[in-house]
This record gives sequence, C-alpha cells and structure tokens, in this order.
Amino acid sequence: MERSPAVYIVASGFHGTIYTGVTSNLLQRIYQHRTGMFAGFTAEHNCKRLVWFEMHGTMEEAILREKRLKNWRRDWKLDLIAQANPTWRDLADDFGFEPLIKKVDPGSSPG
Repeated sequence: MERSPAVYIVASGFHGTIYTGVTSNLLQRIYQHRTGMFAGFTAEHNCKRLVWFEMHGTMEEAILREKRLKNWRRDWKLDLIAQANPTWRDLADDFGFEPLIKKVDPGSSPG
C-alpha cells in the first residue's frame, strides 16, 4: 500500500470543536471519522468535517508538523483554516464523500 502522509483538521462545524491528526491514508481516516469507527475525542465531539489538510513527503515530516500544530493556540489554528477554507466547507466532498448535510430541494414535498 502506497503511503500518502497528511496532517489534517476535522471539525464539528463552523468554528466548532476541532481535532488535529496525522495519517498515512487521508481518505481512509476521513471515512473512519465520518462513521465513528473508533471511540474517542472525535466521535464524542462529532468532528467529521474535513476543514484543512496538508500533504507531506514522509510520515516523519507529517508527524513533526502535527506535533507543532497541536502546540499552537486555537486561534492560530482557526486562522490557518480560514486562510485556506474561509467558509469551513467540508473538503471531503471533493473526494467523493456524501455531504454531511443533505441539501433539500426547495421544490420537493416533505417525506
């Protein structure tokens, strides 16, 4: 399996709870967060929205970057997200994941 090291931030919503993580397979990890596959902080706080990520050449580089980001103040992380994704759009949609919030067709009738 080819590794694609990445550092990422998932959030519960716009300016909500955030979690910074590192992975060798971003798509698999996002799937795990979305399905609540593992108990823990992200499942407890409903952090499913991918709001920022950064790819790296090696896992060592990615781990070092994650450790640095985890030491950052929250407002610095919010600025990092805002620079790349000011609306906190779910970037997982770009990878083919189903939107977390289904859009309702205004012309359709309920249920």
